[in-house]
Amino acid sequence: MSKTKVQKEKNMTPQPKKNNKTINLIVNFFTKPANVILFIFAIFLTIMVVYPLIELLISSFTVHTYSEAKMLSEEWNVDLASVWSTANKSGKFTFLSWPSLLFPKSDELRRYSAEKFWTPLGNSVLMSLLACTIAVLSGGILAWLITRSNMPFKKFVSVVFIFPYIMPSWSIAMFWENFFKNTSVEASPGIGLLQSLTGLQTPEWMVYGLLPTALTLGIHYAPFAYILIGGILRNMDANLEEAATILKASRWKIITRITLPIVAPAMVSTILLVFSSSLSTYTVPMKLHFDSISTQLRGALSSTNYRTFGYIMAVILLIFSILILSINNAYTRSRKNFTTVSGKSGQVTKTNLKKAKWPITILVLVVVSFFAIVPLLSFVLESLEENSGDLSSLTLKYWFSTEEFDSFLASKSLSTKGVFHNYTIWQSFGRSIIVAMIVSLLAGTFGILIGYAVSKKRKSKLANYVSSVAFLPYLIPALSFSAVFYALIHIPAFSLLDISTTQSEISAIAICVIVGCVKFLPFASRSGTNAMLQLSGEIEEAAIITGCPWIKRMTKILFPIQKSSFISGYLLPFISCMREYTLFILLTGATSLITNTLQYYSTNGLGQLSNAINLLIVGFVIVANFLVNSLTGASIDKGIGG
Repeated sequence: MSKTKVQKEKNMTPQPKKNNKTINLIVNFFTKPANVILFIFAIFLTIMVVYPLIELLISSFTVHTYSEAKMLSEEWNVDLASVWSTANKSGKFTFLSWPSLLFPKSDELRRYSAEKFWTPLGNSVLMSLLACTIAVLSGGILAWLITRSNMPFKKFVSVVFIFPYIMPSWSIAMFWENFFKNTSVEASPGIGLLQSLTGLQTPEWMVYGLLPTALTLGIHYAPFAYILIGGILRNMDANLEEAATILKASRWKIITRITLPIVAPAMVSTILLVFSSSLSTYTVPMKLHFDSISTQLRGALSSTNYRTFGYIMAVILLIFSILILSINNAYTRSRKNFTTVSGKSGQVTKTNLKKAKWPITILVLVVVSFFAIVPLLSFVLESLEENSGDLSSLTLKYWFSTEEFDSFLASKSLSTKGVFHNYTIWQSFGRSIIVAMIVSLLAGTFGILIGYAVSKKRKSKLANYVSSVAFLPYLIPALSFSAVFYALIHIPAFSLLDISTTQSEISAIAICVIVGCVKFLPFASRSGTNAMLQLSGEIEEAAIITGCPWIKRMTKILFPIQKSSFISGYLLPFISCMREYTLFILLTGATSLITNTLQYYSTNGLGQLSNAINLLIVGFVIVANFLVNSLTGASIDKGIGG
């Protein structure tokens, strides 16, 4: 018996060693800052990105109201309405909503599907394709003129051409309406600048609809093409074109056989990015009276009869984005080599525009100024005119008056006084700044931490997961992303974040901070990752040898070295959040943020105040952009030329 006991004791001795080994591995794992960061953000991103997406998908298969249950019961001859209970706030799971929207049987739903889904979806696809064409042509041609020609005034054009992207897209749409509206168009709210100055009256298709919507979006996203294509052209090996010139190839053949294939990846990326962004945009189609899938999505989510259809539309937009990303990845993988920069590059020979030099320069200056400078002037004039389009009725009262311009809105405790005495404007503007500052601080800091951890452990599965999920919100259309959290706050557990339930602006600020932080995290995480990957590991290793703690290494060594890149990680979320409307529209009240207040005044006929707010937002964004550029020494256009 004693031998058996001894043997049992021997058999038992390895077990504690195994447990100790596991514990040691865990302890060793969490003693490294990069591992701790990855572990925390893996949990955070799973909760804030993956879980809401799953909830959105579930919401598209859920009946949310009794009206929907009754409608589906009649459509498919099933008994959904009787099992619906007012106590069942979470709804009922069903697969019938998808075919009801996509392939309905009844005449009523067929009309709804055609008018509210298929036709707007087709309109959005056509609008997005036109916007892509305009963005690539205008941005690509200008990039070539800046980098490959002897056109003068390059610096001015290079700086000013970025303005349409710094501005919110709906600012350009508002300018378009201000400029072209006229008395011959029934929907126009007054006389525009063109009619006021020249007496010309443009047709309705020139003021509202497909063409102005696509043109506005194309101009807004043209700087993407300009930056991407211009950067490649500027850094491209000059020997490629010089060799073709020596072989006496024509300028046209050099452009079509050498230049265009090299910039093709940038063109494809621009096309896909503009297409995805345009497809889901809400503010521009809404402002220019164009029936798009995003405007219908907003309407469906706001209704009690078709809320599930709104979630389905959001999922479909998400599917479009995934397909676009897959196409981009497939195209990138199909190219064996993208090398355009080598150590043998010579001085690029500029194309001499000869007699066309000044006509082209004047045309470029006029077009760029029209979309970058004239909008600001139009906002000033529209905010000063008593009667829209009447330059003889200029007044400062919409800026300085203490009288209420709308008694109905004033009765709802909303100020309609002049801008400088309007507490509604300044409260909403203050809330927007608070949201933007908190979002930028959180997203920027999270981006630096993720960048550090991913750069240190970039070969691990955990680092790849965190990096991929952190970038995922960038690929989700803003309105779809808003719908994700709209579905979430309608769950009883998250009702404190729903302003319609709490009637508190604190709820709006809280949900905007959460959504903004997650949505704009990709800007900061990519900036942080790229900055960290540029740093040699020897820098931190030397600090570790001297016994420097991790926090001190980050704040005293790593951050100062890559200060410009890190500050950009704070700047981009701040500016993007300040001008954002589509992302927050489903989650906020009528005057929660300054962009909401602008839209609310515009809808209620206070055009002067809405134009003044537009000028306030655009001016603030431009000033903030230039201030940070001066602090960091970086500028968005410096990588191109001028």
